Amino acid sequence: MIVYTALDRQFSEPIFEEFQARTGIQVVPKYDTESTKTVGLANAIIAEQSRPRCDLFWNNEILNTLRLEQHGLLDAYAPTSAEPFPAAFRSPQHTWHGFAARARVLIVNTDVVQPDDFPRSVMDLADPRWRDRAGIAKPLFGTTATHAACLFAHWGDEQAQEFFRAVRENARVESGNKQVALSVARGELAWGITDTDDAIIEVENGLPVAIVYPDQDPRQMGTLFIPNTLGLIAGGPHAKAARQLVEFLLSPEVETELARGRSAQIPLNPQVTTVVRVETPATIRAMETDFAAAAERWDTAAAFLRDQFVRAD
Repeated sequence: MIVYTALDRQFSEPIFEEFQARTGIQVVPKYDTESTKTVGLANAIIAEQSRPRCDLFWNNEILNTLRLEQHGLLDAYAPTSAEPFPAAFRSPQHTWHGFAARARVLIVNTDVVQPDDFPRSVMDLADPRWRDRAGIAKPLFGTTATHAACLFAHWGDEQAQEFFRAVRENARVESGNKQVALSVARGELAWGITDTDDAIIEVENGLPVAIVYPDQDPRQMGTLFIPNTLGLIAGGPHAKAARQLVEFLLSPEVETELARGRSAQIPLNPQVTTVVRVETPATIRAMETDFAAAAERWDTAAAFLRDQFVRAD
C-alpha cells in the first residue's frame, strides 16, 4: 500500500510501523521535500489520476486535500473511528477526514524582544518597525500557503494582496516553517510565524523563545488551526488495506501518540483526554475559517503569491 505523506517522517513513520506490526500490511510512504511537500504530493496525485499509484493521502493540512476533492479524485468512505469527530473536521460526503491539528503561531526570541513589545497579530509581519527582523516561510507551499488562502477568503482579494505586498517588502522570507523557528531560536530573527509543532520543539529544546497565539483581541480574527487530513484516492490499487489504515489513523490511540510526541499535535476527537502542551480551540479564540471557500481561492491566491514571492527572489 502506497501512502503519500506530508507529515514529517519522524512523526509519521513510527505510526506506520505500528500499523504494519499489528496487521502485517506493508506501508510504503512517499515523502516530498520540506518546502514543497503538500503541494508537490497533491500535484503528483492529480498528474497520476488516469492511473493512480497512491492509495491514501495523509496531508498535514487541508486545502490541498480539498483541491483533490474538487477534482473528483477522492473516494468516499465512512470509517467507524471518524464518528466522534466534530462535523467541521469531516467531509459531509465522507471524502476526507480531519484529525490532529496544529496552530499558526508567532515564535519570539525572548533575548531580543521584551514581553511588552511582543508582536500580537499576523498583521505585524507588515509593520515597518519589524523590517528585516520578522520571518515567514515562502507562502507557496505547506501550511503557509494554506494560511494565505484562508486570509484571501477571510479578507477578500484586495486586502490580502495589499498585506502580502507589504510582507514581501518588510519580512525575511525563509524556505520553510522549520527554518523560521530555527532562525528565531538562533537570534537571527526577532520573531516569525510558524506552526506549533516547529515552535514547541525550540521551546522544549530550552532555547530563548516564546509562543504567541496571534489575534486574540475580540476585534481580531483569532488563531488559525489547521488539521491533518486523510483522503482515499479513487481507483487506488489497495483500497481495502487503505481503509484499514484510515480506521487506525483516526483512532484515539494515534491522536494521543501525536499529542504526546515532539510535534504536540492537537487532538480533535473529544474522546482523547491526554494532556496537550499547546493551546487548543477549547482554550483560546480560534479563527472562524471556511476551508471550502479558502480552497476555492487557492488558484487566485497562489498565482498572486507566485508573482510576488518568486519574482522577489
